[in-house]
Amino acid sequence: MNSWARFVLGAITTGAATIAYAAGVERRRWTLREATLPVLAPGTRPLRILHVSDLHMMPGQASKQRWVAELAALEPDLVVNTGDNLSHARAVPSVVAALGPLLERPGLFVFGSNDYFGPTPKNPLRYLRPTERRIHGEPLPWRDLRAALIERGWADATHTRVALDVDGIRVATAGVDDPHLGLDRYERIAGGPGGDADLRLGLTHSPEPRVLDAFAADGYDLVLAGHTHGGQVRVPGVGALVTNCGLDRSRARGASRWGAHTWLHVSAGLGTSPFAPVRFACPPEAGLLTLVPRPTRPRARKTTPASAAADVG
Repeated sequence: MNSWARFVLGAITTGAATIAYAAGVERRRWTLREATLPVLAPGTRPLRILHVSDLHMMPGQASKQRWVAELAALEPDLVVNTGDNLSHARAVPSVVAALGPLLERPGLFVFGSNDYFGPTPKNPLRYLRPTERRIHGEPLPWRDLRAALIERGWADATHTRVALDVDGIRVATAGVDDPHLGLDRYERIAGGPGGDADLRLGLTHSPEPRVLDAFAADGYDLVLAGHTHGGQVRVPGVGALVTNCGLDRSRARGASRWGAHTWLHVSAGLGTSPFAPVRFACPPEAGLLTLVPRPTRPRARKTTPASAAADVG
């Protein structure tokens, strides 16, 4: 066998092994990502938020359901779900089963595109050539999921302001509908949360810069988002190749500053489209965020551009 043939055979073998790992191992390597963020009012005790996003649940995904349900053992003070729970019209019972123990905790949610519409096959190269054209799958029973979450005590923050008292910590929250579908109407919640909240929390499924800028301008302390899947396929040392939105690649997952005051946390999520069931260097994750008080004398920072997350690998 000549050297060229050996190279081709090696490349094919390596590629096949990578795909097998990405599809068969890593997409089920459930991971808890932890971060500490200085966003609370001075003098406030720490608050722990469990950030869950992008379940993309299919019936029968027992391993995912068990792992998510076991997160309740962390005893978070607050659970936030930033959407894309569904990938199948019959997946609502599976989502409710996965979230079941967490529904006993205080919770908030907004929905994403894959709560409203099912996934469809797409050419992966579409993600390298962004377009405004959207291809929708079958309508999904998001109303049934919403009713189940509300019945168990979680609050829908979509285009509304929600005030919570979490064990003595005052949390002022507002969210928008999915910007990826152009459903966001920030003007409905514009003007800032007001009051004397210890935490001002913004929610969005897709972290579009126009929405993040609006939350930052209104003085929100922290914005939680999902949608990006952390890039889903990451190149070690390079990071995410795409975000599937207007957010820069350095922020595809994890925490970063957005301007002088606001923090952003993007979850890489727990699922994938059934038509692209792979993850590489980007395991499925939930986030446990420990929020602590802001420094009383913060160092001067530039307001723009916002500093990116250190996690780019």
